[in-house]
Amino acid sequence: MSVLLIIVHVIVCIALIMIVLLQTGKGADMGAAFGGGSSQTLFGNTGASTFLSKATTVAAVVFMITSLTLAYLSTNTSGKSIMTHVQSPTAPVTAAPASESTGAGNASQTSPAAAAPSSQAAPSTGGANTGTK
Repeated sequence: MSVLLIIVHVIVCIALIMIVLLQTGKGADMGAAFGGGSSQTLFGNTGASTFLSKATTVAAVVFMITSLTLAYLSTNTSGKSIMTHVQSPTAPVTAAPASESTGAGNASQTSPAAAAPSSQAAPSTGGANTGTK
């Protein structure tokens, strides 16, 4: 439905631009009053102004309706996410258990827990927050 509405909206936009560009300016009737050839139009002497003004009004109303409808449809979402296959970063990550080594005396097959040092040094605060002034 929204694709059809977008297509109608684009067609009405192009039609509105073309209708406005086809209209004559306010000073164009002055040349026709003094015998200029501009009074011989496709729609007759006064037919162009009323037809084009009515077409502009209809195109503008349809443009506003489609604009408001598209704005309503874009804000009224169903709450579905496009990232359904991505795991949430707050979900707990479970680690695979370390495999036991079967070879005796082989140092390259030790578990990562055994390879880590038993005590780690605490990061120093640098003496900046000693509490005395």
